[in-house]
Amino acid sequence: MSRHTEVVAALEAAILQGPGETPPAQRRAVAEGDAAASAGIGPAPAALAAYLDKVRKHAYKVTDDDVAALRAAGYSEDQLFELTVATAWGAARQRLHAGLAALRGAKS
Repeated sequence: MSRHTEVVAALEAAILQGPGETPPAQRRAVAEGDAAASAGIGPAPAALAAYLDKVRKHAYKVTDDDVAALRAAGYSEDQLFELTVATAWGAARQRLHAGLAALRGAKS
């Protein structure tokens, strides 16, 4: 067990299960890569799903204009922040696990 296991678990719980404007189930779903789970929390779910996909795959391409367009479509700062962080957390976790698996395979 890593010396960071408890800290990482606490961080994940705060991101995915803590209080917020978006339901915990929705944050968990987007962390798992289900951008479609963003549907139902605002007026333009397709635009939000595309944004979350961009966060997951190409976060460096996200611009202020992307966020402004979603804000103009009616999403709150809190909703966007929570879903962005949950999506980024899920993508980071997926990459970490893939890297660790590769390292384990290289040691065999």
